[in-house]
Amino acid sequence: IPGSGHKYYLQFTTQDYKSGENAGSCLATVLYPETKSAPVVNIKCVPTEDQKQIQEEDNRLYQKLRHQTKPITGNHIPDSYGNIEPALEPVWALGVAGSSYIMWEKSTENVGYFMAQVKSVKQWIRKDNFIEFDYTVLLHEIPTQEIISCHMRLTWLPGHPLKVKYFCASENQGLEDGSGMESGSAAGISHERGANF
Repeated sequence: IPGSGHKYYLQFTTQDYKSGENAGSCLATVLYPETKSAPVVNIKCVPTEDQKQIQEEDNRLYQKLRHQTKPITGNHIPDSYGNIEPALEPVWALGVAGSSYIMWEKSTENVGYFMAQVKSVKQWIRKDNFIEFDYTVLLHEIPTQEIISCHMRLTWLPGHPLKVKYFCASENQGLEDGSGMESGSAAGISHERGANF
């Protein structure tokens, strides 16, 4: 689009993160502006999974995390052999969901990201019903092969968007913070500007 940037039309299927089963099909348009801002994404998906079952799984995950008497902490998830302790799988899954926004916002037409590892995670015990975690995640930048370290604070309550605040640092970049807005359950994300943790 002259003066705006490149627009792409995509059709793809999604997979359930845990089971690997087909979770639905999507149509999307992605506009990469000529400016260095985040891509503009319009997406419509037709889920194949039962939405009630997804809500029940969200609630089971939430109850497990909410009723911890001792905060969950972890390091190097997965470990150097690719293993994840079963007790840490829920915080890994939330880390993947939260970091997906960082990867989306930082991506350009020529640079993409994959989450390589949760370097560290710590749960904060709150007095309200939300659950909250601090993460340090390592993102693998493609094609540069650089590893980017990002600090992320994630807050969630079922039926509400996942809230993410973050900043990233690398040798070539300073600190960044994220902003944006989306709705949904644990799969949906809401983003707040600021890196004041």
